[in-house]
Amino acid sequence: MRKVLGVLTADFRLYHDVVTALKARDLPFRSLARGDEVPRDVGAILTSPAEAPGIRFGAVVAVEDVQDAIAKGLQIVRGRREWRELVIGVDPGAEPGVALIGDGEVIDTRVARSPEAVADLVRTALLAFPAERVRLRVGHGDRTNRNRIINALAPLGLPVEIVDEKGTTPRVPSPTPDMDAAVEIARGRGVRAARYYAVEPTPGEVREIQRQSRLSSGGRVTISKDLARRVAKGELTLGDAIEKHRRTAQGKAS
Repeated sequence: MRKVLGVLTADFRLYHDVVTALKARDLPFRSLARGDEVPRDVGAILTSPAEAPGIRFGAVVAVEDVQDAIAKGLQIVRGRREWRELVIGVDPGAEPGVALIGDGEVIDTRVARSPEAVADLVRTALLAFPAERVRLRVGHGDRTNRNRIINALAPLGLPVEIVDEKGTTPRVPSPTPDMDAAVEIARGRGVRAARYYAVEPTPGEVREIQRQSRLSSGGRVTISKDLARRVAKGELTLGDAIEKHRRTAQGKAS
């Protein structure tokens, strides 16, 4: 019998968030009510931290972070204590897609908030999914963000491969193209990356960030090329750059 996740909570917002995440990943689950008998096919129950101590079941996961809890629950229902090989694929971009594959099976997909945040997701994955061997694979496209990702991963001391992204873009429209591409990158083969790469934004990337600054500020601000370059290199957020530009402009006007 294939085990599935159960969701049991009186917290409506948490229930909504967990169920939405499960449906987005097309994961089967059972909605449970306190006092009801737990179906035999439920392998782990997701609930709130406050409710977890009162649930009498062999595997209860307290949800602090929805995606982390789902990943932990899936590991339980799949009966995994350790994976032989964990492969983490990354589709580079301003908000990179990240996919985890354990022994050939997709076990989690995420979107990182920035290239540098990929390293945080990898650290979390290494704790949540212990494995005998770990491989990190990053797509070769979007050189600026790719290099930022590789540089951020360097302190982990794990080898990184650069994978040709040809054929990794979904052929049909997908609600999660970055994560789908990350899965294909994880399944690819690449060449060993250097430990560090220079991050040099292209003129086109600088212009695009300047355009984003205009959109973000309602057309009131176009940040300088220097500030846009710093945003592209990860030294400033776009919001910080816009605010810095405004303060500089105000200083010149006074």
